[in-house]
Amino acid sequence: MNIQLTSAARARMQHFLAANPAAAGVRFGVRKTGCSGYAYTVELAERIDADDRVLERDGIRLVVDAQSLPLVDGTEIDFARQGLNAAFVFRNPNVTGACGCGESFTVEGSGE
Repeated sequence: MNIQLTSAARARMQHFLAANPAAAGVRFGVRKTGCSGYAYTVELAERIDADDRVLERDGIRLVVDAQSLPLVDGTEIDFARQGLNAAFVFRNPNVTGACGCGESFTVEGSGE
């Protein structure tokens, strides 16, 4: 599993983890949604399940479920501020298409 964090993404995740010391890590994955098929999810992991893969990156424990892994393997996670907005930004080499609004994406061979 190869997922990279920029320094901005790492700092944002460290902030959330420091405020929630009981968290098992940061859960990164996808959910089916939108007009293109999948949307990214980033949230605190309450626990590590049997089918999860765990990756330690610069002091951050990333937790990825087995079904999301092929769709996000190779992704670089960044965190960007633009005006009053701030959000995680994903550079995923597996993406083959995206909806016009940028909310969802497709991956070739994913059945979407």
